[in-house]
Amino acid sequence: MVKPAMTSAELYLRLLSYVRPYWRAFAVSMLGMAVVAASEPALPALMKPLLDGTFVKRDPDIIRLMPIVIVLLFAVRGTANFVGSYAITWVGNKVVLDLRKAMFERLLTLPAAFYGDHPAGNLLSKITYDVTQVTRAATNVVTVAVKDILAIVGLLGWLFWLDWRLTLLTLVTVPAIVAIVRVLSKRLRHSSRESQHAMGDLTQLLEEAIEGQQEVKLFGGQAYEATRFSKNADRVRRFAMKQASAAAINVPLVQMVAASAVALMVYLATRQASADVASVGGFVSYIIAMLMLTAPLKRLTSVNEHLQRGLAAAESVFGLMDERSEEDRGTLALGRVRGELRFERVRFRYPGRASDALQDVDLSVRPGETVALVGQSGSGKTTLVSLVPRFYHPTSGRIRVDGHDVQDIGLASLRENIALVSQRVVLFNDSVAANIAYGDMRKADRSRIVAAAEAAHAMEFIRALPQGIETPIGENGVKLSGGQRQRLAIARALLRDAPILILDEATSALDTESERYVQAALNTLFEGRTTLVIAHRLSTIERADRIVVLERGRIAEIGTHRELLDQAGVYARLYHMQFESAAEDEADLVAHGAG
Repeated sequence: MVKPAMTSAELYLRLLSYVRPYWRAFAVSMLGMAVVAASEPALPALMKPLLDGTFVKRDPDIIRLMPIVIVLLFAVRGTANFVGSYAITWVGNKVVLDLRKAMFERLLTLPAAFYGDHPAGNLLSKITYDVTQVTRAATNVVTVAVKDILAIVGLLGWLFWLDWRLTLLTLVTVPAIVAIVRVLSKRLRHSSRESQHAMGDLTQLLEEAIEGQQEVKLFGGQAYEATRFSKNADRVRRFAMKQASAAAINVPLVQMVAASAVALMVYLATRQASADVASVGGFVSYIIAMLMLTAPLKRLTSVNEHLQRGLAAAESVFGLMDERSEEDRGTLALGRVRGELRFERVRFRYPGRASDALQDVDLSVRPGETVALVGQSGSGKTTLVSLVPRFYHPTSGRIRVDGHDVQDIGLASLRENIALVSQRVVLFNDSVAANIAYGDMRKADRSRIVAAAEAAHAMEFIRALPQGIETPIGENGVKLSGGQRQRLAIARALLRDAPILILDEATSALDTESERYVQAALNTLFEGRTTLVIAHRLSTIERADRIVVLERGRIAEIGTHRELLDQAGVYARLYHMQFESAAEDEADLVAHGAG
């Protein structure tokens, strides 16, 4: 069921809930702005006694005191403006921090399927760009609105005091101003929403170009990427111009309506002054107050632009924060499991796909058994092992660990018993030690970290690094070779010492000599642990206790290496194809060497 979109009022109230923890600083800001607003009508109010008392009556007390009053007025106004601006900026930055933390924490709990549907660049744009637009609506808009509304009320109050009949004319313009703001608000909200989507696409394109810079250069994709970037950047520009045009026309239209009323009031006030109905000081005070009305009116109409941008961004930010986290109804905490796995008539279909990725898979894995999963690409190998740590949930059927349905086991308890080494190694921009002792292993002793690295044959290259085990390795281990990154990932799994091990072609990036060492370390690690091995090179899993052959999401064959070869079925065909391909490659190398 799709959740209905929040109204503007609901969005804004939710935004203000993030301001509530900092209400003291916010109140200080509001007080500062209120003082600034109160000083607005004070200036025209001073004009009447200033002009009448000095130039007309020549009162010596007024002549002596008026300069002091003016200096004090602007001193108080300046101090209040500084305090108010500083306090609201502090609150705004705190709200940005809280929203970013909340968004990031939600990202860490979202299911794997979510990341398949949402490009990383769009998610980055929400956290870096959209959230800053939100805070303007939550903080700056409120204070500007309060300050200017109070200023307008104060100035109108003074104008009513001087001449209520003339001042009533200003109220005639209110309906016209409201109509203009309402029409332009819809246009601003729509263009702001589209601008955020375009910025997300641009961020995604940038991320792809930076991460794939080697492929871009090697395959001559510079012109293609430059064209893509230009088109997306131009989309951002077009939506920005739509926002600018709506914002730009907003202010002059409102000002034109207000100016018409002000012009009429000036004309009538001038007529009164010429008929000696008003004093010189009263006339000047009235004119100054009317002219001072235009500045807060202009700012109020400009606030609508930031408000609509903020509300459009709030839809994006809260949309992410309202995404459902990984489902975790499990309550069992198992401690260290024995490692028995059972797949019972497991079916799985990815959202939006027309066919099942897995169909009625029945498989039992004994504690401590090493089971290899083989098959052509798309046969369901990675999907099957992804169901064990509950990255995905079976469409039907169940998976048991030590007899317990994995759905009944708490996620933390389940995943504490699983170690994973995938073909796509993920490392973090941190030290070697921090990458091996990652997450809940971060408090591991240095001796244990070194022992794990030794077992993975990683200390051979770690010792040669500038700072040894404390050497930073760059983004995703960019300073290391592919084989070195793979060995760090294996060291991480060794340190975890989990009873269930999942290996997705864990030795694929190693050279022949390193593979021999690491394979020996893995064979030691396999002892006493349940191991699921996804293998593309069949020569690496000949010693597995059993080999499960998957074909189109179904189990086609199960047996040992020798049994499956004797059956002359799917596995034998795959094995001989790889053997013949390897033999041809070796013959080519020999031929080229002889040449």
